[in-house]
Amino acid sequence: MQELAPRILALDLGKKRIGLALSDPLRVTAQGLPNIERTNKRSDLAALARLVKEREVGLILMGNPINMGGAEGRQSEWVREFAAALERETRLPIRFWDERLTTVEANRVLRSSGISMGKRAAAVDRLSAVILLQSYLDSL
Repeated sequence: MQELAPRILALDLGKKRIGLALSDPLRVTAQGLPNIERTNKRSDLAALARLVKEREVGLILMGNPINMGGAEGRQSEWVREFAAALERETRLPIRFWDERLTTVEANRVLRSSGISMGKRAAAVDRLSAVILLQSYLDSL
């Protein structure tokens, strides 16, 4: 019998929303969770800390917005600053994962599903987090 590991929470950090995905206890599949609508850093960190505790998370995976040339830019620096604050808040390890094509893939999937433009914006953040987490789980 396989031993259950603490879950992994993946974040697709945006300016308006945080897309979320959670691994199953066996760390095989990723499920999307409702987005967190951003308000301010303190509230966002508190909401994430509650989620980490409720869902028995042991690792946080954050999308690293590397540019297509492979270099880290201003956005990547902003994500790392948020991650440092989240690490202090939750006392959990944070791993960064290349998210270069997750949004592109999420948009492609949603366009082909026929979801309306209005609903697509919120759905893309969640699906990006799912794609990010699933690619990490597949690499394990």
